Amino acid sequence: MSQWPRYEVFQQDKEGRPHQNAGSVHAPDAEMALQNARDVFVRRPNCLSLWVVPAAAIFAKTAQELAEDDTWQEELDSNTDQETYYVFQKQSQRRAMTYVTHVGEVEASSPAQALQRALQKYKGGTPYVWWVCPARAIFRSETADVESMFAPAHDKTFRMPNEYRVVAQMYEIRQGE
Repeated sequence: MSQWPRYEVFQQDKEGRPHQNAGSVHAPDAEMALQNARDVFVRRPNCLSLWVVPAAAIFAKTAQELAEDDTWQEELDSNTDQETYYVFQKQSQRRAMTYVTHVGEVEASSPAQALQRALQKYKGGTPYVWWVCPARAIFRSETADVESMFAPAHDKTFRMPNEYRVVAQMYEIRQGE
């Protein structure tokens, strides 16, 4: 293997809003993935919470895959041990709407069963993508760490384009030549 495992990153920007997929990072473990996610995706925007999930823990199907092939349902496990799975959907094909959004939870004994239950429970609309993952696979930022992890970016002057006085400085340098 030539790369570290890939983690999908979910961020919540305001209280009461769902977590949305922001992209992915590679890291040797979940803790480093969370730090990488903060550095890559939360340098400027508001953020209250970050989740990282190993991409391998996500069971994903597109609407097209669901319509064309139901063999994934053969993977239904008769195991009686139930656990919580988080359910995510991409609900639009608009270019501006690229997010896979957390919509809720289901109890299931396997990823395939979780998806089957999610399809029944969250059948409103026409989702284009479905993701389910076990809640135990999610590594989360701590509420107590919000200030130290996310707040510092708000008061750093270098984050604003108008703080870069490059054009004026280049003019001054050229005048001195």
